[in-house]
Amino acid sequence: MEFELIKKDSKTKARAGLMKLKHGVVETPIFMPVGTRATVKTMTPDELKDLGAQIILSNTYHLHLRPGEDIVQKAGGLHKFMNWDKPILTDSGGFQVFSLGEMRKITEEGVEFRSHIDGLKLFISPEKSIEIQTKLGSDIMMAFDECAPYPASREYIINSMHRTTRWLQRCKEAWTDRENQNLFGIIQGGLYKDLRKEHAKEICSIDLPGYAVGGLSVGEPVELMNEVLDYVTDYMPENKPRYNMGVGTPLYLFESVERGIDMADCVLPTRISRNGTLMTSHGRLVIKNAKYKEDFTKPDPECDCYTCRHYSRAYLRHLFNVDEILAYRLATIHNLTFLLKMMKNIRESILGDYFLEYKHEFYKKYGYLK
Repeated sequence: MEFELIKKDSKTKARAGLMKLKHGVVETPIFMPVGTRATVKTMTPDELKDLGAQIILSNTYHLHLRPGEDIVQKAGGLHKFMNWDKPILTDSGGFQVFSLGEMRKITEEGVEFRSHIDGLKLFISPEKSIEIQTKLGSDIMMAFDECAPYPASREYIINSMHRTTRWLQRCKEAWTDRENQNLFGIIQGGLYKDLRKEHAKEICSIDLPGYAVGGLSVGEPVELMNEVLDYVTDYMPENKPRYNMGVGTPLYLFESVERGIDMADCVLPTRISRNGTLMTSHGRLVIKNAKYKEDFTKPDPECDCYTCRHYSRAYLRHLFNVDEILAYRLATIHNLTFLLKMMKNIRESILGDYFLEYKHEFYKKYGYLK
């Protein structure tokens, strides 16, 4: 990986850069659509490219269970398996494993858990996570970390963050294909300021291509996320990409970028698409509502995506009400276009040094400012 910092905003920590990977160059800041099971739900790779997607995320836990990393490797790796020739980031599987609650047991060696599919007992260690991701062949691999719940006691956070550091060192030792794959470490520490600082220093002292902030956007108010990012990014290297994991609302994306974050991902835009919710220039629109029954205007008057160019609110509402598959596709096309275009505009505002002005204008129209 090569990371080039192009421009820093004069009033905030926002920054624009270029991340050069084996499968292409990514312009940052960037939002990464999530392709959990080697597909971004309802979308083809060519459609994703047309929307402006530069890098997508796939899930190690789910691909390990089905179809299995060995099958993906035999297919020539994840890029060939899913016909996506741009960069891919794989998470470690840690978040999914830790979200299983009572179905998993944490030890120093790793995590023993039961498959959510058939209850089969399985085990993932730092070494196993890297082995799986190596076979998947992603451009960026995430280290196996312990994602502590919110809220959690100080004692729990201390133990889990130091275990995350030890696991990162084991991940680095297991990382073999350093020419083609890049390993990112993950900073934990809960919402404790001193622990976040300590862990940021600890993780960033281990020389890696990039670093992520984990354990945020897990239910805490945006003000607490902002507070953590305000000081954590000060301890992250300026010449390497910074990734805030699991962030997908316009609010969280803007606030993350303002504090020096380069990368983000979330299932939110595709998930709410399947529930009939659209992100528009004037806020969220729940297309199933009865008031749109005879509304023959564009879903978003300021959007030029395929959906908004060809269909009305009334038609989309009809598709959802009769449970047609096309409804999910059209809503997903719109929501991904909206976020990817928003991130492109954010980048342009950083390059032009008017980031805060653009943020204020966006917030006012979207409804974040009363």
